[in-house]
Amino acid sequence: MLFSSPIFLFLFLPFTLLGYYISPAKIKNYWLLLSSLIFFAWGGVSFTTILIGSIIINYVFGLLIQRNIESRAGYWWLVTGVTCNIIILGIFKYANFFTHNINLLLESLSESNIFQTDIVLPVGISFYTFHSLSYLVDIYRRKTVAQRNIFNLALYISMFSQLVAGPIIRYSDVWQQLTQRTHTLLKFSSGVERFLIGLAKKVLLANTFGRIADTIFVQDPSQLSALNSWLGIICYTLQIYCDFAGYSDMAIGLGRMFGFEFMENFNFPYLAKSVKEFWRRWHISLSTFFRDYVYIPLGGNRVKKSRQYFNLIMVFLLTGFWHGASWSFVVWGLFHGFFLLLERLFLDKILERSWKPLANLYTLFVVIFAWVLFRADTLAYALNYWKAMFDFKVGEQQLSQFLNLMNKELYTAFVFAVLGSFGFFNFLGTYINRILYKDNKVAAVFATSYHLGSMVVYATILILCSLYLIANTYNPFIYYKF
Repeated sequence: MLFSSPIFLFLFLPFTLLGYYISPAKIKNYWLLLSSLIFFAWGGVSFTTILIGSIIINYVFGLLIQRNIESRAGYWWLVTGVTCNIIILGIFKYANFFTHNINLLLESLSESNIFQTDIVLPVGISFYTFHSLSYLVDIYRRKTVAQRNIFNLALYISMFSQLVAGPIIRYSDVWQQLTQRTHTLLKFSSGVERFLIGLAKKVLLANTFGRIADTIFVQDPSQLSALNSWLGIICYTLQIYCDFAGYSDMAIGLGRMFGFEFMENFNFPYLAKSVKEFWRRWHISLSTFFRDYVYIPLGGNRVKKSRQYFNLIMVFLLTGFWHGASWSFVVWGLFHGFFLLLERLFLDKILERSWKPLANLYTLFVVIFAWVLFRADTLAYALNYWKAMFDFKVGEQQLSQFLNLMNKELYTAFVFAVLGSFGFFNFLGTYINRILYKDNKVAAVFATSYHLGSMVVYATILILCSLYLIANTYNPFIYYKF
């Protein structure tokens, strides 16, 4: 079930909210857990079995770690629990990749193939596995204590608002909210507003860019010119931001509707003036997860320079591999790691002294070129696509396709996406809030008009998105497949 689907917007969400708010306080978590399992089971009951199995395993290991935390046994229970989670993720996400590549190697050596696996990837397994890992590690680090109520742990791991595409929520950040959280009209209304903003990013912007990107990326790169290939990758660059940031907005908004506060996952990443800064702004929950649970345990910045560089490359190798079982994702991660390494060696000093728009342009070029790897199905396709980006000979057919794709809908989406990506609406909101908090009659009149206007805007967003969803079938979430 997608957040941006009529059945979620007009059936599942209203029914879940109604049941939640009419339930007694002691029942709210159980209702939310039941709703989350139904939401997840919509994509396949067998996937729900895996999720429930993961919950039970981590519940048991959490108690064992807590019980033995003063002894060496606690460490080994942690290792065992982490290993079990990684094995589950490895089987369902990477078994096909490894058997395929082993078979290719054996064929090159004229040896017989091993068996070929065909395992379906359960939706959201990367995210709820990382939730489970943070739970076990944080218990061992004494940042929290083991949850003795298995239903509360199940709610943390399986909460539908962030189950299938994040953000990655750490147990130590929300464990108190599982039993003690506030419900106010202000929090609920801000949640609705945040959800609708995310819905607009997804339905009105990401889907528009996605249709153009898919039209171009399905073609043979040798048939593309610089004109069309740049249009394709720029559309994909805006699509993936609006798609994933939109999902995060919806997840944060849904959390607020149920009384939760989740961490921000994006902070205008395309404003970054270095690749290092980009990763402080992009998918913040993932980058901080790898920093705290991989980079720092490997030694972080406390070791000699050569080991620091190794740790950095290892983190981005894992970051790429986490995104997908494909060599293009691995190279995508290493591509970012390479530029981060260059920045740490010497480039960051040059960027600090450079004109800020130039530093931002450098970052955008690196990120955009890396997105080709992310979007391409194979490394060969990515290499040919890069080549097409520098083929400045534009044929009549290519020009005709470009002009056909550049319609009013796309122009409008470009304007809103670029302004939004570079923080214009955030700046405008901050400026308006300064006026709203002034204590005078003019401000009072403006505040009334502003709030009425906001209601009209959000109602219009809901109506437009609903019409788009009813009229169109194109509605994928990019990060659902991770």
